[in-house]
Amino acid sequence: MFFEGKKVLVIGGTGTIGKNIVKHILKENPDTIRIFSRDEYKQQQCKIELGDHKTIRYIIGDIRNYDSLFDAMNDIDYVIHTAAMKHVDSCENNPFEAVRTNIQGTNNVIQSAIVNRVKKVIFTSSDKAIAPTNTYGATKLIAERLISSKVSNYSDEKTIFASVRFGNVMGSRGSVIPLFNKQILEDKKIFITDMSMTRFMMSVNQATELTLKALKEAKGGEVFVLKMPVIKLGILADTLIEEVCNKHGMNKKEVEVKIIGLRSGEKMYEELMTVDESKTALELPDMYIIPAKDRSIEHYPNMKKASAGTYSSKGQKPLDVQSLRLLLKESSLI
Repeated sequence: MFFEGKKVLVIGGTGTIGKNIVKHILKENPDTIRIFSRDEYKQQQCKIELGDHKTIRYIIGDIRNYDSLFDAMNDIDYVIHTAAMKHVDSCENNPFEAVRTNIQGTNNVIQSAIVNRVKKVIFTSSDKAIAPTNTYGATKLIAERLISSKVSNYSDEKTIFASVRFGNVMGSRGSVIPLFNKQILEDKKIFITDMSMTRFMMSVNQATELTLKALKEAKGGEVFVLKMPVIKLGILADTLIEEVCNKHGMNKKEVEVKIIGLRSGEKMYEELMTVDESKTALELPDMYIIPAKDRSIEHYPNMKKASAGTYSSKGQKPLDVQSLRLLLKESSLI
């Protein structure tokens, strides 16, 4: 087992994905898991949920603070960096705070890992980093570039850096699905930006498995991108209204759908890769791998060269109602 006897630091480990990563790593008998986050309340909730594990140590700290990160990484083998300012509107309203957390914080992670001679660091990015139109996406793009640049800038260092690029993670904090469910139950209204908006969606388990696979496979500087289904927001809204109303004995005709339009920085669609990235990317059955600049990727089973083009949610057929309902049920969201 990959993590047996190893020491792992999960930054942002009290978040939805971070916590699920911890649960998966626990199954492989690690020596130590350190959960690093700045929210004391969430750490207490995490302790209750995960139970009493002598393996787990909870550390209060902020990735904006280099010293606390440096101390947390002492004698660590692997680092998984999931902490970020994630809400588009919060980043738009507080752009420098997003820079401090998502860019400067990631740079602190990099520098701490190098000095502590960590074996591998995996950074969790977003599809919003592709052709970004908002502060959140722009900060994730720069953080990705910081991670990938370590291949050429620090070729003599022992630490391996790589990124994973997520779509929207269903059920995570800030996810639209719990928000829609709450609006239906409490207000009998659902506020939607645009019925035609499309997004790449992935489950929490898919995000977790991609992150751990990237950690195990990374050679240096790659971006791992999971192949994800596309969901149309209008179909998602209609499906949730029907399911929530059926479950709670409500009349779905009484639920009003209010169109509020795009918020500042939002796009009608998202992209997994740029055209330039697709020209060097490799395709596996379940994901794409984008190599660092001027660096080739070692052979993977069943790999082939990716087709050049725009990997956009706009150009893909969204899930129909039946397929979407099945995906939501498998993720325990309805």
